[in-house]
Amino acid sequence: MTNPASSALLTDQYELTMLQAALAGGTAHRRAVFEVFARHLPGGRRYGVVAGTGRFLDALAEFRFGDAELSFLRDRGVVDEPTLDFLAGYRFTGDVHGYAEGECYFPGSPIMVVDGTFAEAVLLETLVLSILNHDSAVAAAASRMTHAAGGRPIIEMGSRRTHEMAAVAAARAAHLAGFATTSNLMAGRAYGVPTAGTSAHAFTLLHDSEHDAFQAQLDSCGPGTTLLVDTYDVAKAVRTAVELAGPELGAVRIDSGDLAVAAHDVRELLDGLGASGTRIVVTGDLDEYSIAALATAPVDGYGVGTSVVTGSGVPTAAMVYKLVAREDAAGELRPVAKKSVGKPSRGGRKVAFRALADGTAVAELVTTATLAATPENARPMLRPLVRAGEIIGREPLAAARERHRAALAELPAAARQLSHGDAVIPTVFS
Repeated sequence: MTNPASSALLTDQYELTMLQAALAGGTAHRRAVFEVFARHLPGGRRYGVVAGTGRFLDALAEFRFGDAELSFLRDRGVVDEPTLDFLAGYRFTGDVHGYAEGECYFPGSPIMVVDGTFAEAVLLETLVLSILNHDSAVAAAASRMTHAAGGRPIIEMGSRRTHEMAAVAAARAAHLAGFATTSNLMAGRAYGVPTAGTSAHAFTLLHDSEHDAFQAQLDSCGPGTTLLVDTYDVAKAVRTAVELAGPELGAVRIDSGDLAVAAHDVRELLDGLGASGTRIVVTGDLDEYSIAALATAPVDGYGVGTSVVTGSGVPTAAMVYKLVAREDAAGELRPVAKKSVGKPSRGGRKVAFRALADGTAVAELVTTATLAATPENARPMLRPLVRAGEIIGREPLAAARERHRAALAELPAAARQLSHGDAVIPTVFS
């Protein structure tokens, strides 16, 4: 099954065995606070992008152990009968706070805080991380590509380069981070991402001539379509395209060769043929670096596939889900932290603020203190997503897309550098 009705088994077995031991030991119902954070930004990037929150909330609503899930666990002997009885009635009744989708984050940012009983919260680790790590990695790459494109639209077209359901999530995350459209129809149906697409080389090869292929596409889609011109000879194809469609031809697509040189040649040819309004779209293993290299080329749009769905070589955001506070035997909530070499954590439930100077971010402020008010010249980062088990943080994808645009504009200019470097603002703990 690629899209199960229940999300309860999208988890790791050790979460259930920890639950079983905690139920037997009498600690399962103690209050526990888990925190999602990244110790570093992957790939030497200057900022991260929060993505996947909406998908997590949808998955949380479906986190139920029905008869099929319970039978599987019983047949495999994963947990004992008392644990199965608990799982049969499982409902998350705690609270979740988090950075809103589209926000930028930095090392140590408390991206999501899950507050409930240990039994309820420990089961969500894999679900939270699998969604946020994937979607945030894609969104970070897409954000860099969008900036490199300098306002020129990008279509996401990587569905054939990843798992079929990951492709849908990737299209959503890329659109959140600035991509204009996707080729993936399921992403259009599920999340309202605008879809686009015309033809591949196979359509040209199907016909007895390129002339026949172009004519068939124009007859079907109209002169505003995009014709793929590099199946055989680019210059000849452009002439044929304009001959058939006239100056109203919408666009031509180049998918191979030296794209910068080809774009200049095609632009000159189109203008000479009177098709000055015809756009040039380029595709073919593009990433943020090759897009940036095309900044001075007469390109009107890009198509990106493999690089965006794989996070441009960094397919995970390196987020972790750690217990930072728990109730002791006396009922007091106490901070806890790991001291593992290379994998430390900071104890205590946290809140975070983005410190600003003249509208520009200067620091990420993270504290365990209970503050009466937001610090001056700062804005709070955590917002309620789930309250007493009720999901309250759902929002349209368009809102996250606009939020990311604003969050990126708030960062110092160095954030948009493509070279490897440190986080563009420091994280200050107190």
